[in-house]
Order: sequence, then C-alpha cells, then structure tokens
Amino acid sequence: MCIRDRSLPGLLMLPPLIGATDSWVKAIGLALAWVLLIGLYGAGMRLLRPPIEARHHWLASLLLSASLGSCLWLALQAWSYELHQQLSLYLGLLPLQCVVLEQAGFFQHRNRLRLAGAFCMALIGLGALRELLGAGTLGSHLGWLVGQPDAGNGWVVLPHGGLHLLTLAPGGFILLGALLAAKRAWAGSWTLNRPPSRK
Repeated sequence: MCIRDRSLPGLLMLPPLIGATDSWVKAIGLALAWVLLIGLYGAGMRLLRPPIEARHHWLASLLLSASLGSCLWLALQAWSYELHQQLSLYLGLLPLQCVVLEQAGFFQHRNRLRLAGAFCMALIGLGALRELLGAGTLGSHLGWLVGQPDAGNGWVVLPHGGLHLLTLAPGGFILLGALLAAKRAWAGSWTLNRPPSRK
C-alpha cells in the first residue's frame, strides 16, 4: 500500500489472505465482513475526528474498532454460525487492521477504494483458485453466505479432486508466490516489448 508505513498494514493483511482463502465461500465471507467493518469504521471516524483532539484520535480509533468488531462477531454468529466458526480467528484481526490502517493514513488516502477493492479481489480470487485446484470443487457450503447450514459440495469441477496441498497454509503461500511471480514476469515482459517513447 502506498501509505506512510507499508510493512505493518501488509503484514496484517497476509494472515487472512493465506488462512481464510482455503475455500471460496470463506474468502467471500471475510471480504464482505472486511468491507462492512472498514466502511462503518471509516464513517464513524469521519464523525469523531473533528470534535476530538488529535492526540486522542488513537483512543477513539481503538474503542470504535473494538465496538464494531464485537458487533460484527455477534452478527455473523447469529447470521451463519458455521461461517462464523470458520472465520472466527480472522474476525478478531479485523478491528486491529482498522486501527493500523487509520494510523497509516489509509482512510484519508485518495485511492482507498481501489486499494480495498484490490484486497477483496485478491481474497476472493485466491479462495476460488485454492478450492478449485486443491479440492476440485467450487462453491462448497455456498449456503453459509445466506445463513443456510448445508453440507453441499458445490460444483465438482475436477472429479478426482485436486492437489490437497493447495488447501493448506503452505500451499496458499506457494500459490500466492507463484501468482506474484507470474504477475511480475508478465509486467516485465510487457515493458520490454513496449516501443520506446519518442522525445
């Protein structure tokens, strides 16, 4: 992220990006929860910043994110208990992400919507790829998103399954690394093949 400090926000995005993307449904659920939380948090901080002294912004940020995170935790538990059980560890990280992103200037950044969209697309895309290539299905337990406890297997794409390693955390790191390397190689080849600009 092109913000003041790139390291900590990026490190806080990595655990959900690897841990919650072993299935497409979990990735979609976490992306929706994250968008909802940062949207409410951003609106709340916009109202709280003017009347509060700048030195107390971090305390307001902490209290608001913890309150919204607790409400999100309870709301998801009431909506879809199964999805809540799968995402509970990562739901606890979301309020911390809000505080760190606030301190890094994310909510005042002009490209915040594009950055948030890119993170959500990375979550959903990686979740789809890992489930498709790792389990051979797509959309297992899709009913969890609408609060329906089901045991559906989704759409079976590879009848004999896939490479199970990709549904585990090491496989997530391997696939993410391969995708980043492919993106860098593609971008490098595109700049090499571009005609030189005339001066």
